Amino acid sequence: MPFNLPIALTLFRLILVPVFIVLFYLPYSWANFAAAFAFWLAAVTDFFDGYAARKLKQSTRFGAFLDPVADKLMVVLALVLLVQQYSSVWLTVPAIIMIGREIVISALREWMAEIGKRGAVAVGWIGKYKTAVQMVAIIGLIWQQSNFMVSLAYVLLYIAAILTLWSMFVYIGAAWKDLTAEENQ
Repeated sequence: MPFNLPIALTLFRLILVPVFIVLFYLPYSWANFAAAFAFWLAAVTDFFDGYAARKLKQSTRFGAFLDPVADKLMVVLALVLLVQQYSSVWLTVPAIIMIGREIVISALREWMAEIGKRGAVAVGWIGKYKTAVQMVAIIGLIWQQSNFMVSLAYVLLYIAAILTLWSMFVYIGAAWKDLTAEENQ
């Protein structure tokens, strides 16, 4: 297995998963901020591992596999914990949209790779904006510094859910011809 800075950052993000869980459930007044900080740190390393891989020309197959695993694990975990904590349909609906989209797009990318067309469903600008808005919303919902922050985080979560659906339809649209083509038998 190759080891370089981008992979180290991705592995660090995976190490942050149990740290985040522990901080999320601690019964102290500072725990929300600490959990939000751990999630923020994971989000920042997500940006920098990709940037470093491109800038330092250190892209590897292992890194390309591990990076989306770490991303999805942290986001899905945070959404599940927030749904449990808030116990609100207003948070559950966008969380289901986001988690469902990740499952659909992961399956689509895997299938497209099997037929040799993985590039047709590469990450686009909508996905990048969705990720940024989603991360900020999740941080606000974890931190809960004020009612204003929580309200703003809810608004951002719904914007992220709209971008989530939009990006999913863009990816499916890019693959639609291949999805609907029948092989000659």
